[in-house]
Amino acid sequence: MDSVDDISSMFEAESIKLENLISNATTKSELSLHEIVETYYQIMNVSSMITMLKTQLNVDEHQLLLNKIEEIDKVISGKFNSTVHPQILEQLTKSIQDTTKTLQSMGTEQKSKEDTENDATLYEELRKKMSTKEFVEQYDQGLSND
Repeated sequence: MDSVDDISSMFEAESIKLENLISNATTKSELSLHEIVETYYQIMNVSSMITMLKTQLNVDEHQLLLNKIEEIDKVISGKFNSTVHPQILEQLTKSIQDTTKTLQSMGTEQKSKEDTENDATLYEELRKKMSTKEFVEQYDQGLSND
């Protein structure tokens, strides 16, 4: 991948994937945990590419690619960081609270095997949500440090 055309093609493909994920996040009322993680990984992937390319590309020779980089950078900082990211964080927080309330309301009385298995499933779901929220909060901390 040493030619600018190869780099440009790769950046274009990753940018399209990112824009599709952001579009999906803005149109769906609730994202699955997998979709959330995939979106944040793609944001970080494209952001890393932007950082690297900005330092290596010559303004005179690569103006079209630099324009595309600037456009995608604005999508990340504008649309994602200011709108989508806070919505995802809010969704995760509410979902964790709802699952926690459900588990707390179940009580500790004698339970059937099926009830115990359902509880275990809910606890596993809660663990995954909390882990994903921690991942999203780390991204949030990165925004605060910029």
